[in-house]
Amino acid sequence: MRRFLPLYVLAVLAAVLAAAVLARWGGGLYPGGGAAVLATPAGAAAPVPLLRLLLQMLVVIGAARLCGRGFSRLGQPAVVGEIVAGVLLGPSLLGLLWPQALAALFPAAELAPLQLLSQVGVLLFMFGIGMEVDLSELRRQARAALVISHVSMALPFLLGMALALMAYPLLAPAGVPFHAFALFLGIAMSITAFPVLARILEERRMMHTPVGRMAIACAAIGDVSAWCLLALVVALAHADGPWGAARSAGLGLLFVLALQWGVKPWLRRRFARELAPAAALAWALLLLLACAACTEAIGVHALFGAFLAGTAMPAGAGRRALLRDRLSGFAAAGLLPLFFALTGLRTQVGLLQGFQDWLLCGLIVAAAVAGKLGGTLLAARWTGSGWREAFRLGALMNTRGLIELIVLNLGYDLGILSTRAFTMLVLMALLTTVATGPLLQLARIGQGAAEDAAASRASG
Repeated sequence: MRRFLPLYVLAVLAAVLAAAVLARWGGGLYPGGGAAVLATPAGAAAPVPLLRLLLQMLVVIGAARLCGRGFSRLGQPAVVGEIVAGVLLGPSLLGLLWPQALAALFPAAELAPLQLLSQVGVLLFMFGIGMEVDLSELRRQARAALVISHVSMALPFLLGMALALMAYPLLAPAGVPFHAFALFLGIAMSITAFPVLARILEERRMMHTPVGRMAIACAAIGDVSAWCLLALVVALAHADGPWGAARSAGLGLLFVLALQWGVKPWLRRRFARELAPAAALAWALLLLLACAACTEAIGVHALFGAFLAGTAMPAGAGRRALLRDRLSGFAAAGLLPLFFALTGLRTQVGLLQGFQDWLLCGLIVAAAVAGKLGGTLLAARWTGSGWREAFRLGALMNTRGLIELIVLNLGYDLGILSTRAFTMLVLMALLTTVATGPLLQLARIGQGAAEDAAASRASG
């Protein structure tokens, strides 16, 4: 070792000296080269500020992890804390307390890379949601789940459209027709967050209970129905008149049929072979990108293509779980917090000023809770459930969370929602999701009281 170290140092010094000699020799041979100025060609895009993007990701993912862990300790799903972290990093808190930091970290002119990464994360997430839709489970509980899910959608949907009669002149952007605003507000009221619901059921060990299985089936049917309705609204917003909307809807229907009857059987045969994990991942990514590109070209949205691609994946338990863990896990941990941060940048609680704004926000929350919880409660009672089970099912279906934020950001990007309307609906999504745990606890308290009363009557 003593002999090796001096020789190593001498070799490094010799290499540095040789490089310096060659550089000086070349400079003497070509003395005019120093006058040239390197510049970006005209019309070329400016280089991406990589350092800023890395700092943005560092701050956002770190804040999401901290808030997610804090909310988990409070008995809430971690995703609620991650959403709150995104809101706190926006103008509602960081911009209020330290506006210079917000302007330096998230300048409005340099958010394009962050936005593109967040969109990729949402596409991967929606692909995972599509793989979680178990069609066989839906068939087993089709009758009751179909009634409950659609009634729990119809009531908040109608309440949202009725609320739009009052909110349209106050919250709709200029130039947006009433039907687009009202339909979108109704859809926003009727969403249930399938992934957050599944996480709540797992954490409370309710996944395999009758209420848990019914909630998963209802949420899956409701989400599929809501996405179909939302696709129609997006087609109406993108298209030039009713003929354009009919064209987008027709092409979307043909795409779904081709995917389910043509591509899905081919994928089933392909995945029946023993594919390596890397090959299975590559095929899944190709399917995801192709479907997202097709629906975006049709005029619906890339999100619908990603979701449909997930439903077309073969139902092999091992491969589906592997793909879901690799794709959705990476998206949830690394990319979705970026989406929450962008949502937080759009959420400006300071815009809600005065009694009228907060009253309208309260009415939106009340209509969302009454419609979703009340509609589920009535439909579950109608299909034979007891009051307590129906109430617990309604509390679970009232969960909105991440899916609601995806829908709201879509409406904001389309220009259907103003910043004030977007902020009110984000607050509604947070409050209804946070309320799920306390409502379930309330039902459990009621169940305990009923059991104690029954025991006392039996002993008496």
